[in-house]
Amino acid sequence: MRVSNVTVRKRLIFVLVCGLLIFLIIDIRLGYVQFFLGNMLTDRAKDSWSRNIPFQPERGRILDRNGVELATNKSAPSILVVPRQIENPADTAEKLAAVLDSSKQDIYKHLTKASSVEWLRPEGRKISHEKAKQVRSLGLKGVYIAEDSIRYYPFGKYLSHVLGFAGIDNQGLMGLESYYDKQLSGEQGHVRFYADAKGKRMPNIGDDYKEPTDGLDLKLTIDTRVQTIVERELDVAQATYNPDGIIAIAMNPKNGEILAMSSRPTFDPANYKNVAPEVYNRNLPVWSTYEPGSTFKIITLASALNEGLVDLEKDTFNDDGAAEVGGARLRCWKRGGHGHQTFLEVVQNSCNPGFVELGQRLGKDQLFQYIRNFGFGQKTGIDLQGEGRGILFDLKRVGPVEQATTAFGQGVSVTPIQQVAAVAAAVNGGTLYQPYIAKEFVDPVTKQVVDRTAPVAKRQVITEKTSQQVRRALENVVAKGSGKGAYLEGYRVGGKTGTAQKVKDGRYMEGNYIVSFIGFAPADDPQIVMYVAVDNPKGVVQFGGVVAAPIVGNILRDVLPAVGVKQRGGGIPKALTWPDTVPMEVPDLVGMERDELETQLIDLQLEVKGEGKKVIAQQPSPGVKVKQGAKIRVYLGN
Repeated sequence: MRVSNVTVRKRLIFVLVCGLLIFLIIDIRLGYVQFFLGNMLTDRAKDSWSRNIPFQPERGRILDRNGVELATNKSAPSILVVPRQIENPADTAEKLAAVLDSSKQDIYKHLTKASSVEWLRPEGRKISHEKAKQVRSLGLKGVYIAEDSIRYYPFGKYLSHVLGFAGIDNQGLMGLESYYDKQLSGEQGHVRFYADAKGKRMPNIGDDYKEPTDGLDLKLTIDTRVQTIVERELDVAQATYNPDGIIAIAMNPKNGEILAMSSRPTFDPANYKNVAPEVYNRNLPVWSTYEPGSTFKIITLASALNEGLVDLEKDTFNDDGAAEVGGARLRCWKRGGHGHQTFLEVVQNSCNPGFVELGQRLGKDQLFQYIRNFGFGQKTGIDLQGEGRGILFDLKRVGPVEQATTAFGQGVSVTPIQQVAAVAAAVNGGTLYQPYIAKEFVDPVTKQVVDRTAPVAKRQVITEKTSQQVRRALENVVAKGSGKGAYLEGYRVGGKTGTAQKVKDGRYMEGNYIVSFIGFAPADDPQIVMYVAVDNPKGVVQFGGVVAAPIVGNILRDVLPAVGVKQRGGGIPKALTWPDTVPMEVPDLVGMERDELETQLIDLQLEVKGEGKKVIAQQPSPGVKVKQGAKIRVYLGN
């Protein structure tokens, strides 16, 4: 059958159109692959050929508020290998083992692994520059030196529980190193080279380099001037009393900034692997919970004053040595009691029955509401790991006895940081602040502040007027009561002692106490709240006023001038008891002739510096009160 020309032409046109459509589709697809997917496919191809030699970023430094380095980095190169590029694994392993003082067999296992890139771990991690130089001089194919660093803590055990430590890969494992690991870590860089399927370098393709991004520097609220003094006094206390533990916290009561924090036992962050986990895992100032003892009376006092339930000077209380509550006899620490006294003297004497009376005036609901408002029974929110909550009585199960013991700090369990935050609120005008320790993050290159922590005022717990009364009462405790060990001539110091019997297996331990003191200065305008607790001090009467108060006094004596707090008058004179001596006022010696000095310093020691006939300077300054027999240094000139 013959097909017409018209039909043939139609068929040819159809085939042509189909062919054009097919070619058009192919062209579009090729164009799409070439122009839209080309870079992606090239990158994928390069990824399949590429091998990365990583460059670790510098972990962000941790600094104190004044820029002093507390944690930084030291260069420590690491070795990695590309197994497919190694021509003679046995010979290479032998040479590396000789330099690294390691087993040839262990290194050989790394060199023969079926991996694209292999770290020599642990033999070749964080090695010295001298060893890295020796490895480089061997000229071994497939063996590379990667830039790396190791964490360095220049002050050793100083602030160790707060700082924590970083692991072999510079990852934060504990403390601030872990809490802020994301900000401190930075981003890894690399040198990328290209290899064929057999791992051989491709000679015609250049290497790529991606610079690592260093972590942010972390500036703390910690002041090394304060921290150094605290560490010194804790070392002295450790040597003197051989206690089971010591806790110390210094805080700015006006904003919640932690100025110092330390505890014993301590450890060296660079050597944490040789320390028991229960030592480095427990930051006692935020983790430990125990009965606070008499330092908790500050909360009962502030609550009763705020409700107008007591006048410290007009209201009186008779203490016969015990209070009968709910069939229980709650004794005062002083056998026979303190007798008839004002409530200001109740505070000075730390009289338990007197505080039972204040707790009863408040009532169960009101007392426990104030306790919760002061932050007890809940975490403070400080930016440190492992914070405890403490334990309060279930309000439904609180009877007269539980209410009474809570009023003087027994039967409840609190953390040291809770106590510091609560007492800061009691003396700063009534505002409860959230404690914090990270002040700001700083870009290490531009030195610009990336993020800054603002103080968090949680709530107003008591009024400014009440806070003034609390400060005055606690200044009396230091000047006339159980806190005399913290009294400083020329500075106004307030505070409260605490002596808490420890509990084990639900029973109080005999002769085993946590003795504490929480103080603040200046008493009329608090700049610092200082808390010290000593767990089971040996060879001494276990009272907060005997052990802890003098430690706080020694700390504040050096800290206050160091942070710029000047001496001031208007304080409550110290009530002298044996063996106290009447303080002497330093006379003005400047301008005196050398021969006149001896007639002026009958009860003081004289230390003369310099040459000349007249006094041109002296230390301490005129008007400062010192103990009899104190040393006065004078400088002579013409």
